[in-house]
Amino acid sequence: MSEPASLFARQRPRLLRIAHHMLGNAGDAEDVVQDAFLRWHQADTSAIRTPSAWLVTVVTRLALDRLRALKLERKNYPGPWLPEPWIHGANDNPAPDAHAERDRALDYAALMLLERLSPDERAAYLLREIFAVEYGAIAEALARSEDACRQLVHRARERLGKGEPRRHASA
Repeated sequence: MSEPASLFARQRPRLLRIAHHMLGNAGDAEDVVQDAFLRWHQADTSAIRTPSAWLVTVVTRLALDRLRALKLERKNYPGPWLPEPWIHGANDNPAPDAHAERDRALDYAALMLLERLSPDERAAYLLREIFAVEYGAIAEALARSEDACRQLVHRARERLGKGEPRRHASA
């Protein structure tokens, strides 16, 4: 395996978690990470100073693009949209079966909370609070200023703290 391919393979689980937390769908997360792999394969990796930051940026932007496309699809969807829980593979979660149900319930609860956020708030919040990414890198990934990203994270914390949905569904 070449060095760029092995570097991507090491980052893949993290990229999948980022994409899944943003999208709420394992299939879409896999698609985004696969698209990121294709872009990584086509890029001049020797010119990339921080490969992990580059990959997080690409996955974040691809997930945001997918969220915007899904927004249109969900508008026309007849029923309530619910995110699907992440099904951990054998290599992702070596915990005994007794913990599997709890893990799924926690994943689902986290996804339901994140549905309260706009796509940009979700991306900024996840990158900062879950993956401890610095504001400068978040700003680069979202193509915004650092102050705007700080504000996005602040608004996301407030919205999650209030417990109110982002929008109310009509009857």
